[in-house]
Amino acid sequence: MRKLPLFLLLIVLTASCISNKRLTYLQNLPGDEPIGLDELIPFAEVEYRYVLQPFDIVDIDFAASDEELTKAFEFQGSRGMRGGMGMGGGGGDIFYFTGYSIDQQGFVEIPKLGKIEIAGLTEEEAKEKVQEAMDAFFKESIFVKLRLGGIRFTTLGEFGSSGTKVIMKNRATIFDALAMSGESNILAKKNKLFIIRHYDGGTKIHQINLNDRKLLASPYFFIQPNDILYLEPMRIRQIGSADNLSSSLGLILSISSSVLVLFALLSGGL
Repeated sequence: MRKLPLFLLLIVLTASCISNKRLTYLQNLPGDEPIGLDELIPFAEVEYRYVLQPFDIVDIDFAASDEELTKAFEFQGSRGMRGGMGMGGGGGDIFYFTGYSIDQQGFVEIPKLGKIEIAGLTEEEAKEKVQEAMDAFFKESIFVKLRLGGIRFTTLGEFGSSGTKVIMKNRATIFDALAMSGESNILAKKNKLFIIRHYDGGTKIHQINLNDRKLLASPYFFIQPNDILYLEPMRIRQIGSADNLSSSLGLILSISSSVLVLFALLSGGL
């Protein structure tokens, strides 16, 4: 009878432990063909490229040998504001105050050129379309540059920090996003990271496994603008109100010790 509390304590501690296999990134999982160190892992062939969508904000800049030609296309003070913003920060778009917002119908309105539909196009395609409109308006050569304000994404769930963030790169991996958000919580289900991704005309939910080395060849290894990343908590998170594993184990040990003391007192009294 006295062995029962020890047995129960052993069960609790065993159930509270988290296997290292659930915490380690990029493993060769059982059943997969092993990927060795220094082995070249080709990027996945992805047909989809991010296309501009209504409510996106793009920066459109113009350059010409005669600077007077481009002033008509600049909102007052926008070039100076753009230079003063530096790299931007927080979760905002660095071109929010100086860029061109795509309206609900998919158009941007540019001084002199009027409304141009660019939603549904890639950055390069949109740039070419604005360039064509510019060439039709001017005889002189004016160079057009069009781009998004970095890669904006949102993290929810068991990350070091949640919220909207911007990576100032043209291409970023899922691990770039993890690093910027703070490494995922130890209680996160790393084998179940959900990517909510916007497509032209709708949204899809994808699931990836951060434990799996095959992720490096996945079409979801690179994040896209406006991705939402969600990490589920493990079931152990439901024990008490602890924010981390050590607190949870401390709570379990405290309760177990109290039970053992109470049992010892009752047994002695009997």
